[in-house]
Amino acid sequence: MAKAVCRSRSLRGRSAPCSSQDGPQRKKRKSEATGVDKQLDILAIGTAVGSILLYSTVKGELQSKLDGGHDSRINCVRWHQDNCCLYSCSEDKHIVEWNTQTCKVKCKWKGDNSSVSSLCISPDGKMLLSAGRTIKLWDLETKEVYRHFTGHATSVSSLMFTTVKPMNENKAFDGITGLYFLSGAIHDRLLSVWQIRSDRKEKNAVMSFTVTDEPTFIDLTVSELKEEPVKLAVVCRDGQLHLFEHILNGYCKKPLTSNCTIQIATPGNDGDSTPKPVPILAAAFCTDKQSLLLVYGNTLQPIIEKVSLNTNESHICLIRDVQKVLALKTDDAVTKVKTPVVNSDTKVLVPGIPGHSAAVKTPSSGKEKKKSKRKPGETEDSIEERLGALDIDVSKVKTPGGLPQTDSFAVLLVQGLESNDEDILNKVLSTRKETLIKNTVARMPIHAVIPLLHELTKRLQGNPYSASQMVRWLKFVFTLHASYLSTLPDLIPQLGMLYQLMESRVKTLQKLSRLHGRLFLLVTQVAASETVQDVTEVNQTAKLVYEDESSEEEGSDDEMIADKDSDENWDEDEEKEEQSDEQDMTVEKEINGDSDLEPENESEEE
Repeated sequence: MAKAVCRSRSLRGRSAPCSSQDGPQRKKRKSEATGVDKQLDILAIGTAVGSILLYSTVKGELQSKLDGGHDSRINCVRWHQDNCCLYSCSEDKHIVEWNTQTCKVKCKWKGDNSSVSSLCISPDGKMLLSAGRTIKLWDLETKEVYRHFTGHATSVSSLMFTTVKPMNENKAFDGITGLYFLSGAIHDRLLSVWQIRSDRKEKNAVMSFTVTDEPTFIDLTVSELKEEPVKLAVVCRDGQLHLFEHILNGYCKKPLTSNCTIQIATPGNDGDSTPKPVPILAAAFCTDKQSLLLVYGNTLQPIIEKVSLNTNESHICLIRDVQKVLALKTDDAVTKVKTPVVNSDTKVLVPGIPGHSAAVKTPSSGKEKKKSKRKPGETEDSIEERLGALDIDVSKVKTPGGLPQTDSFAVLLVQGLESNDEDILNKVLSTRKETLIKNTVARMPIHAVIPLLHELTKRLQGNPYSASQMVRWLKFVFTLHASYLSTLPDLIPQLGMLYQLMESRVKTLQKLSRLHGRLFLLVTQVAASETVQDVTEVNQTAKLVYEDESSEEEGSDDEMIADKDSDENWDEDEEKEEQSDEQDMTVEKEINGDSDLEPENESEEE
């Protein structure tokens, strides 16, 4: 067989195995099969190479192998009510109907333009539901599409019918009209319920159930009566189990929330008082519809427990001590690889590796072998350390542009978030180029948005430099994935810590700005005073004085001339005043008619 890695889906069904052997031994197998037919249970496993394995759980061996139908990975296999018929879908866009008795393809047709991810057969066995990007209802006799249903943005991962009979009993039942079926998609937190109607107008979901994370396992009880509610158990990726109970009676606008949520946690021990959550892997209803089979713990050694249902409480937390049950023994690895003894003078020629510059070293002693073994408590070496041990110069291997590509950054970011590797996260989140941050956030898958927000919230509580760097990532996460975040039902509790952190920092911004202004004024004043003190005083005394000897004599002469001028000016002023007084006296006498002159003199004068 090609690759051992396969994607398996177990289906319950009664069927006689088809044998690939000939001769009398084949007849013996047939005679055995007739006696064990009622007890035989066949498990159909779809592989990654396109073949289907039929495994007998009673005998514990492989019965047969179905080849020649698909060219790519098998996504889903479903048993038909007829025991010898099996349906499968694959990545090659086709649906194949198998005859398990002859181990040959009975019919093959194209199911979708993209890969077909899920199948479901109607209760009467005449119709087949297939889902890729869209859901199609096929008529198995004519292999033609009977109905189309659209509404999922991603590929559908689960399909199952929820009712056997229509709720409206007045109309005649043709086997399919009026039935409800459930569908869930990858990275989708809504489970949609559809109704098959006689008219072709209604193609949307009639109602939906909301959960906290992507559903990984779904089980339900089929409703057979009109008043009987449908019980739905949904296991999410976060390890929680949500129980729904609803009567399907037509269109419902708002998404329905769970009636009860079940979680499992460990008890707080003396050493570690904090209880740790235990993931629930799967859940299934028992035949009485009043109890559940829970599968939880480790996938290598799961624990199966039967729990009675009590939907009166909205949240149930079961305390289980899983560490004592899951005490896995770690045995030392035994290897059969033997290293050949090579002489030190011998030269070993190996094919050239790009960037490989070190010579091939041969183990010289047994002590070096012991050093290379990893102890159970130690961590495994990273890829960078392994490349360093091989002495491969990673820096020589460059991208065409010389810069890191956004695809590699997105892949590294998702790997770091899933593995909680601090080195990878520090390397990716430390970039400061906004275009690179924007392209990385745009190309990362949707399911990694919430873990990225949690990581950014944790780093925002660190030093201010890392906080300022994380704000750039938060800006592009909220701008590019706002539509996805708005669809989350529990967005407020998930982003509550981030909101409180941002609000507390905004409140202190005003006080810090005031303090910054005051400190700035003080610092500038102190600096100004220091600059004034540092300036040296200017000496204003004259360094050279020149005195002339004739300056004193000239000064005395000038003073004498000034005195003479002042005396002369003073005499002239006095004379002018006397003349003005005399003129005033003569004018007065003329006015009064008095005259000192005689008439004779006056006539003479005239």
